Amino acid sequence: MAISTFSSFFYGTLMHPKILKRVIGNDASHLQIAPAVLFEHTRHKVKYADYPGVVPYHEGQRLFTRELTHEERCVRGTLVTGLTSQDMACLDYFEGDEYSRCNIEVHPLRPLIDVSGNDLTSDASLVPADPPPLPPTSELLLGIPAQTYIYNNVKNLEAELWSFDDFVKHNAWKWYGSASNNNPDITEVDRRRELGTTSIVEDIAEVIA
Repeated sequence: MAISTFSSFFYGTLMHPKILKRVIGNDASHLQIAPAVLFEHTRHKVKYADYPGVVPYHEGQRLFTRELTHEERCVRGTLVTGLTSQDMACLDYFEGDEYSRCNIEVHPLRPLIDVSGNDLTSDASLVPADPPPLPPTSELLLGIPAQTYIYNNVKNLEAELWSFDDFVKHNAWKWYGSASNNNPDITEVDRRRELGTTSIVEDIAEVIA
């Protein structure tokens, strides 16, 4: 019998391959990955946190006193396919009740590649700090159904867009390697994995952008 797998779009800490592997607790050799873009959403700093939250554009725009540019109302991240049910359970533990796992559609910006056998050691190898402008929608690869974690409480977001480049430079080290053993967001996933407890993010809501 075929094993069900999942596709997810990551836009924050989990864009970093080392952090993704640390959270799911394996070498990710069964996964494929590609840079991708999610339209009509905004990515904000979460107050007092290293990580971001994404919300639909009509919610994020309310935090600003200006109109956002086309680039600002898109979220660049990574599309990861081949995730197992156990991987998703670990990701649900990691995201916690601040987020809901939702159905969305993302456009890959390059073809998927195997995580195994490709050099993904560079922190920003898939999501450069200064990417080229997005091509017209008609020139993008076809959208792919996936899931992502939408932030639940807009009031806890800052009126400032989150930068992966800043995260890599200043905070990523806390989320993998020996430093992650003192990170409660990581160690809670370890604890739940060892206990085999069920996911705390049970419901999948559909987001219509």
